[in-house]
Amino acid sequence: MKTRILIIDDEVAIQRFLRIALEAQDFEVLIAATGQEGLQQITFSNPELVLLDLGLPDISGLAVLEQLREWSAVPVIVLSVREQEKDKVMALDLGADDYLSKPFGIQELLARIRVALRHSRLQGLALNNSEQIFRSGQLRVDPLQRKLWRGEEEVKLTKTEYNLLLFLIKHAGKVLTHRQLLQAVWGAEYLDETHYLQVYISRLRNKLEADPTQPEIFLTEPGVGYRLAQFDS
Repeated sequence: MKTRILIIDDEVAIQRFLRIALEAQDFEVLIAATGQEGLQQITFSNPELVLLDLGLPDISGLAVLEQLREWSAVPVIVLSVREQEKDKVMALDLGADDYLSKPFGIQELLARIRVALRHSRLQGLALNNSEQIFRSGQLRVDPLQRKLWRGEEEVKLTKTEYNLLLFLIKHAGKVLTHRQLLQAVWGAEYLDETHYLQVYISRLRNKLEADPTQPEIFLTEPGVGYRLAQFDS
């Protein structure tokens, strides 16, 4: 069965471009030209991923995202000409899985789609499953035993470092904003303490990256937050 992708965008040229590119990759493509139509399509057609423009003719893409996240966890990649960091942060805080600024290359979009779909399919796997081991390159993490290894060497983390790592693993491949990470690991009263993240991400890089100055696992999204390179299970 083909993977179904819904495009919510009112630009006919973009609709046509995306349909041709995605159908060439054997995706099933649905189109909605307004926010309300998009919400209806999600309800009745059950797509596996949504490509969402922010500038829609009836309601904003942010409003669509906010309404959608009240009842659905379907992966959403925002496509928009808005390049300001505040727009990206707002979209991600509202529950978008990723953000791509127009114009974009189709190969980059396809890569983002693969990551979002993979993350969505892995979300159903419980982190406390005793048979579940997560891997990224030389790293292996056993959530039940709260242990991790780099190659054959076991690495010790503090409780906070480990909680941050587990949250990143749970959302591997997804951009997480500073506020999302602070809320999850430290609590609502620490939402403005971004220096906490800088310190602890630096600690994780020093302990787990082959070269902390050229990180390949804990990736920075400038002005927005962090992304963990995709983990395998």
